[in-house]
Amino acid sequence: MVGTEMLYFAVGELGLDGGICVTASHNPKEYTGMKIVRRGALPVGGESGLLEIRERARTGFRPREARGTVRDENVWPAFRERVLSFVDANALRPLRVVIDAANGMAGAMLPPVLEQLPIEAVRCYFDPDGTFPNHEPNPLLPENREFIVAKVAEEGADLGVAFDGDADRCFFVDDSGEFVPGDFVTALLAESILAKEPGGKIIYDVRASWAVPETIERAGGVPLVNRVGHAFIKHRMRKEGAVFGGEVSGHYYFRDFSQADSGVIPFLLMLELVSQRRRKLSEILAPYRERYFITGELNTPVADVALKLQELKERYRTEGEISHLDGISVDARDWHMNVRPSNTEPLLRLNLEARSRELMERKRDEVLALIRS
Repeated sequence: MVGTEMLYFAVGELGLDGGICVTASHNPKEYTGMKIVRRGALPVGGESGLLEIRERARTGFRPREARGTVRDENVWPAFRERVLSFVDANALRPLRVVIDAANGMAGAMLPPVLEQLPIEAVRCYFDPDGTFPNHEPNPLLPENREFIVAKVAEEGADLGVAFDGDADRCFFVDDSGEFVPGDFVTALLAESILAKEPGGKIIYDVRASWAVPETIERAGGVPLVNRVGHAFIKHRMRKEGAVFGGEVSGHYYFRDFSQADSGVIPFLLMLELVSQRRRKLSEILAPYRERYFITGELNTPVADVALKLQELKERYRTEGEISHLDGISVDARDWHMNVRPSNTEPLLRLNLEARSRELMERKRDEVLALIRS
């Protein structure tokens, strides 16, 4: 039992031709399947071989004359060393941190790392249990964050961190118990990484708050907007030589980790950031919360996705610059939005931001009314 990122690390570090992790990711056990990667820990998706694998499975695999060999590899020591190399462990303070492993793989993956840290970790639901008896391992859903929000308050913790089922994503709650959006986490991590690698390129997705590119530019980095999805982000990171990439959904990618996503590395970087700044996480986040007003992702079922996207384009073409990088994006002077279709359901996903709360709420309601009409 390992976190998915340990598979990514093994494939990249050992120079393997591919790897498979059996997992339901952040979903309940009924959705267990496989995450497949090829050489370099690059994902195998619909546009990069997955459909061919499906066809092979349907038609049957031919007998193989030559067989390979099997050997055991212990990647734990090298994995622990690699993730810890992203921070100065000596700079970490004895912070009190609530960790919700959600009965997933964080409970198996984190302990060897935590042994090397000076923090006071309040470990919750560290026993792996595929029935997920306490809550689903998907911290993006507010109902699954209720526990850690309450626990941070109860423990008087400096911060809380919640992992998803296969532990390749982590989500933060500040010392006041408020959830930290992935946009703001991306901005903070980018700032930390650019302090170590000045001038680096950072990838972010089209849904993100202005907080991300503005923070990257202020820190002397180069912000590069990209389509949503790990396959697209990882490809762009290789193409651009980007040092870091972040998605609103809580996926964080690192050049020095085979351009793969990790849940442990962002956790360590956040501990380092709070330790070095010697301020509460809520205080560090205050400038973002006072300046950037975001809706989060709002999903709406629609009968005709293409028709509704065309209606949105016609309605807002005079209000701002239109982009079709991923769905439709409108970039106006004091607000912007992205509306993109789900890959698996007849849904439209809205992310909108404005320079004031009043404008954000007004444009949000206006756009949702059009989508739902």
